[in-house]
Amino acid sequence: MPALSRSTSPIGVAIAGLGFGESVHLKALSAQSDLKPVALWHPRQERLDQASLEHNLPGYQDWDALLRDTRVEAVIIATPPGPRFELAFQALKAGKHLLLEKPVALKAESVADLQRIAIQKRLSVGVDFEYRAVPLFMQAARLLESGAVGIPWLVKLDWLMSSRADASKPWSWYSQREAGGGVIGALGTHAFDMLAWLIGPIRSVRGLNSVSIKERPLPSGEMAPVNAEDVSLIQMQLDWQGREDERVPAQVNLASVARNGRGCWLEIYGSDGSLTLGSHNQKDYVHGFGLWHTPRGGVTRNVQADSDLVFPTTWSDGRVAPVARIQSWWSKSIQSGSPMVPGLSEGLASQKACDQSSE
Repeated sequence: MPALSRSTSPIGVAIAGLGFGESVHLKALSAQSDLKPVALWHPRQERLDQASLEHNLPGYQDWDALLRDTRVEAVIIATPPGPRFELAFQALKAGKHLLLEKPVALKAESVADLQRIAIQKRLSVGVDFEYRAVPLFMQAARLLESGAVGIPWLVKLDWLMSSRADASKPWSWYSQREAGGGVIGALGTHAFDMLAWLIGPIRSVRGLNSVSIKERPLPSGEMAPVNAEDVSLIQMQLDWQGREDERVPAQVNLASVARNGRGCWLEIYGSDGSLTLGSHNQKDYVHGFGLWHTPRGGVTRNVQADSDLVFPTTWSDGRVAPVARIQSWWSKSIQSGSPMVPGLSEGLASQKACDQSSE
């Protein structure tokens, strides 16, 4: 991938999608000296006009017109999963660098298609696996790399949330499996990337899925069927640090309907100790995490992140800081021509696991 020829001008970025895109990505861009928001895209004109006026940015409802805008050198795509692949495909064809929300596409084959085009066009494509940018998760990776637990013998990840536990919550794309809805797309994509990063490549995946709330209300008051899973119990095998002779069993339990659920808790038990990383906070998936290490025969201690991992800037919304860090890695990738991590390789591995757990 060639480095950009500029030395001082920030990279012009368009944001597609005005949910997470506006509330998190646009705020995060304010911390970037090398990235500059130059346009917004949304399929509904009324919503687009509102955001364009508020942020003083030009708005596009026509995707092709946005891609023709010479100020737009890169695009952040934070739409719902359904349209994401086609928007990304067209943007790559137009020569735009991308930062994609997850899941990147609805099937692994589509992610592989994007990867081929990105390589051909020598474009940087990042995937917003923001837990890789959270200080305590990065600290956990350091501890594991340094041998803090020895060889992992058992990994357990419980991610038990109550975001969809209210049966009166309206029917939406999230209720449709074919539109990328469900707990596997929402949490599983992060979970699979997290384990592949911290432990090693995913060897096998097997899932047991269920739909607890089988219908939800439409605006008309009628009830519509739900076919996207809200509970998924997944068994996995991982190759410890890529070593095929060291298989690590992992159990992943995901739920979006767990009333009073315990939140996100990762436990790693190994030959020389254990590591626990978790948070009960369901309102903010970054603030509230703690990390504990217990060496073999030793006392459990609370671990803080090393100073070089701490966020230089924070926001009241804990999601913004790790997204800003991902954006900064993406900016460096674009400018240097170096591969982006996490990128489409990581997105493909995660989506393969999603596909397998849904079979």
